[in-house]
Amino acid sequence: MKQTYLKISILAIGILLNASCKKYLDINIDPDNISDAPLPQLLTSAQVNVGFAGGSDLFRYSTLIAQQMSGQASQPFQTYDYDRYNISGSDQNNVWANLNSTTLSDLELIIKKAAGSGSPYYGGIGKILKAYEYQLMVDAWGDIPYTEAQQLDKNIAPKYDKGEDIYKAITQLLTDAVTDLNAPTSVLSPGSNSVIFPGSFASAKPLWIKLANTLKLRIFLHYSKKDPAFAVAQMTTLINGGGPFMASTTDNFQMAFLNVSKQQNPIQQFEASRANYLFANDAMVSLMNAKADPRRPFYFTPFPFTSSPATYKGVKPGDPTTFDYSRIHTYLRGTATGTPAEQPGGSILAGAYVYSGAAPIKMLTYQEYCFIRAEAALMGVPGDAQTWFTAGITASMQDAGVSTANKDDYLTVNGTLAGTPAQQLQQIIEEKYVALFGVSMEPWTDYRRTGYPALVPPSNGVETQVPRSLYYPQSEIDLNINAPKQKTNLQSKVFWDN
Repeated sequence: MKQTYLKISILAIGILLNASCKKYLDINIDPDNISDAPLPQLLTSAQVNVGFAGGSDLFRYSTLIAQQMSGQASQPFQTYDYDRYNISGSDQNNVWANLNSTTLSDLELIIKKAAGSGSPYYGGIGKILKAYEYQLMVDAWGDIPYTEAQQLDKNIAPKYDKGEDIYKAITQLLTDAVTDLNAPTSVLSPGSNSVIFPGSFASAKPLWIKLANTLKLRIFLHYSKKDPAFAVAQMTTLINGGGPFMASTTDNFQMAFLNVSKQQNPIQQFEASRANYLFANDAMVSLMNAKADPRRPFYFTPFPFTSSPATYKGVKPGDPTTFDYSRIHTYLRGTATGTPAEQPGGSILAGAYVYSGAAPIKMLTYQEYCFIRAEAALMGVPGDAQTWFTAGITASMQDAGVSTANKDDYLTVNGTLAGTPAQQLQQIIEEKYVALFGVSMEPWTDYRRTGYPALVPPSNGVETQVPRSLYYPQSEIDLNINAPKQKTNLQSKVFWDN
């Protein structure tokens, strides 16, 4: 038996050597690692990363800075420091690496492979997602690498491009994406491997095109402070061109998650693994309490928990670091099971409810589109501000699960724009602020553009003003010779904030 086995082994080795010594025995190739991924696999991976990022680091920074959530009660944990603006460059290392080295690297590869394989439908989706990610990054940091980015070992020290130049580039990228999606043929077409807008490409295509056009409107609106005439002109041209744009909440750009271990949405995963890190912020809760907002039971747990009728309490800057506040509830964490008991002081224990984690991560919604149109109409862009204001509130109520009767009651009292243009703008932004609970970056961006809602910096803050951008990652400062000098504080403004 041994002799026979030896002969077979030698024969097999001979066959392998004759077939391709280089292919099978190259010591520079790791046979356990995939060196090239197919387009379908790349798209799935990139979309999952985009969706996960929508509820991760940038989401927590922006929702704490915009005072929708609070970390005040979490002392001495991470969110307590973020809540008082103690955010360092080292805190940015992981989110920067994930965005650049993973998500954007995959998207760049998708775009290149799609062009090389005659698959423009993949390229169009890749370009839209790339534009979305770069918009977030400019809004967070300002000037960042773009033209020399995602070149791997060909350029490990990319230069930094001006934020305004990147905005212009991604606007064109969205135009190119729509052209790709409208191509008559594509060798490969996304299908069930697309976890955002899943299904046949025929049904998903119009949703991607609506997203591209709606994202353009978001980008143009961001110019409203720096160059309102430009914003009005660009939005008017885009709207008069017919879009199409989002038309209902079924068009929402969001990532679905599951009630399965390690497949729950990242907000729920963070809440489950880091009990008592996040609570409702008084700025948002007070705004909603003043209007008896019917979205509160979906956004937050009552405080005291057994209050009847239900009441809600958020954390104010400088409040005691107890747990006696409302917690984040089903809208962001999925359906809840369990029967929590009220603790002394009125709170419930973290973990008393078990959440499914199947709530989607929302990244750009129909309600946001409606409020963009309402604000744009105030500026002179085609459309009726009141009509879009009503539509935005209605969409948000529907998305949260509010009954038609409660929605109608709310609109009767709070649904009419009134006063000066500045007062109407305040109404629009404050309603948008509530409607965009859970949407990364945009509520903070709106505050920086408009000053609404009025935010009071925490009395224990390491800076006395609300941050205007984030520090650059310390890894960039240390390793990229083309990186700018580190910011002296969090008051450095991105280009559209000047």
